[in-house]
Amino acid sequence: MTEIRLFTTIPPAGREGGDYRQVVRRAARLSEAVGFVGALVYSDNNTVDPWAVAQEVLVATDALMPLVALQPVYQHPYTVAKTISSYGVLYGRRICLNLVAGGSRSDLAALDDFTKHDERYVRLTEYAQLVGKLLAGRGPVTHDGDHYRVQGLNLHPGLPEHLAPELFMSGSSPAGRRAAEVLGALPVRYPEPPGPDGRDLLGDAVRIGVIARDTDEEAWQAAHDRFPNTRAGRMLQRMARDASDSQWVERLSEAEEFPGGPDSPYWMGPFKNYTTFCPYLVGNHDKVATELTRYFDQGCHTFILDTSRDEADYADAAAVFAHAQRRRGQPTPVTAGTGVAAGFAR
Repeated sequence: MTEIRLFTTIPPAGREGGDYRQVVRRAARLSEAVGFVGALVYSDNNTVDPWAVAQEVLVATDALMPLVALQPVYQHPYTVAKTISSYGVLYGRRICLNLVAGGSRSDLAALDDFTKHDERYVRLTEYAQLVGKLLAGRGPVTHDGDHYRVQGLNLHPGLPEHLAPELFMSGSSPAGRRAAEVLGALPVRYPEPPGPDGRDLLGDAVRIGVIARDTDEEAWQAAHDRFPNTRAGRMLQRMARDASDSQWVERLSEAEEFPGGPDSPYWMGPFKNYTTFCPYLVGNHDKVATELTRYFDQGCHTFILDTSRDEADYADAAAVFAHAQRRRGQPTPVTAGTGVAAGFAR
């Protein structure tokens, strides 16, 4: 049966206070200890450099794969390829790439980038293809594209084939899905409640949070303590919506707080209060596991979970996925992610 892969998200700097290097290493170690295969590392104008964070993940763990958010406006393709190959030499480890076309309009404008939404995906496709050509190690690379040009460019040191990065990309817009198809990237979506109307995730990855406890009451108490409903939060969310041209932000902003109905564990509260950027599944272990099996049945087998706040969150998340797998008769709930890479696999 198809394996289920879980990725965590590394907390951004400042959320937990203290020594951020230790925050990163702790999150990485806890994730690996419960069987997660990788960890998403954010990238925007207000975060620590994602490659520096990825290096801390590599140092702290034995096999956890950093899933680095990669935005073309920050680095030349050669710099990215050089960093990936250098990590391969230094650590013998594989990096995953979360290809990002957008961001807030103010962040992009501060970098003098006013490229239109769909054209950003065209640029991102060319960007990733050039990184892939360099990593392939087949000799000097010459590329004369609409956005990037190089002449007889070699990459040293080279990257072993088995360390070729796996590619992820937002699949919430037609432009994103077209780019993902061209690159062989795994589309990532912010899912709606799975329903009987034929929606099919088609093997996509989904970005979601999970709070599961022994009882519904305990789960919702933990959820509301962590993500309180505030007027300020809802105002910030509306401002963020106005500042973005992302189609997934628009779609989630229009959703009701409980779009799956009052008995569904699917909850939009954290997103609507600007405390995180994805839906949550909240409830007792059995209820959340039942909802997860519906995602499995619709073809989703890779989950990128929201940032965990407490040490117990990592084990709780792994446990509820294991419970969902057992419900489907699958004995191995979470795998170590040793399959062939998409995208840059050669």
